[in-house]
Amino acid sequence: MKEFSVGGNDAGQRVDKFVLKVTQGLPKSLLYKAIRTKKIKVNRKRCEAGQILAVGDSLQLFLSPDFFGEAQYPWKKLTPSLSVVMEDENLLICDKPAGLSCHSDETQKTGTLIDHIKAYLHKKGEFCPERENSFAPALCNRIDRNTSGLVICAKNAAALRELNEMIRTRRVEKRYLAWIHGEWTGPETVTVYLKKDPEKNKVFVFPTPRKEHLTAVTEVHPLFFDSARDRSLVQILLHTGRTHQIRATMAYFSHPLVGDSKYGLGRGDPDFAHQALRAHSLRFFPEKTSPLAYLEGRLIIAPENGLFSVPKSAPF
Repeated sequence: MKEFSVGGNDAGQRVDKFVLKVTQGLPKSLLYKAIRTKKIKVNRKRCEAGQILAVGDSLQLFLSPDFFGEAQYPWKKLTPSLSVVMEDENLLICDKPAGLSCHSDETQKTGTLIDHIKAYLHKKGEFCPERENSFAPALCNRIDRNTSGLVICAKNAAALRELNEMIRTRRVEKRYLAWIHGEWTGPETVTVYLKKDPEKNKVFVFPTPRKEHLTAVTEVHPLFFDSARDRSLVQILLHTGRTHQIRATMAYFSHPLVGDSKYGLGRGDPDFAHQALRAHSLRFFPEKTSPLAYLEGRLIIAPENGLFSVPKSAPF
């Protein structure tokens, strides 16, 4: 029998979700059977799969020891390398460099951004996985591996829930800087409809809505047109947060991002080895009753990056 005590970062979860996090390889069918047959209990009493855990609760799991293998933390071997832009007791915002994956994927298994954040917080004494049952610092937004800029990490479960809800309800304003081919003369705000092809990891753009398509609303503000290179620096405000929204939308309007090999004209630009896109700023608009209400109107701007600056020779 394995027993877990529910702490602040565990509270507010369903029993079944918690159990899946603290076990390894437990089939869902066996999980729900164990709940029905009282092999999983809360405070030594029968429980339901959807029962919400509270601080101080204890869970008794009468399951095979095979489901409680020793946890491995390869990120502990990292020397953390982070550009921290803003940090408090609830969140950490860092400037991710292009070429670094947010999470492990086919191109990068270890040494990802979240690995460096865990190593950083562990070194500071703010995160110890051995003292946590189900929580680990988690990213609230993510950007492509070859996009640089601001990424938000929640340092506790309450902040994670609140930030995820703020992003879902569009209470976090996200602006990007991008170099695009040509001069943008289109409307300020464009709406298209996206369909993702998971096998190709690519989205396709349509001018009118169809079944299962996602609405994508993008606001584009020209900052500078480089006539010599026939490209523009633009600021982009996302009103929706879809996969590859900026890259696919700009390509659809015949202004693909410089250096974009997936949606644009390919790599080979002397300034950009990958797509010329940077997550430039974040502004927060939490509810007045939110535990993050202190962030109201707070603007976070990424450190200056010369590749995304208006040239000093610009006529303004």
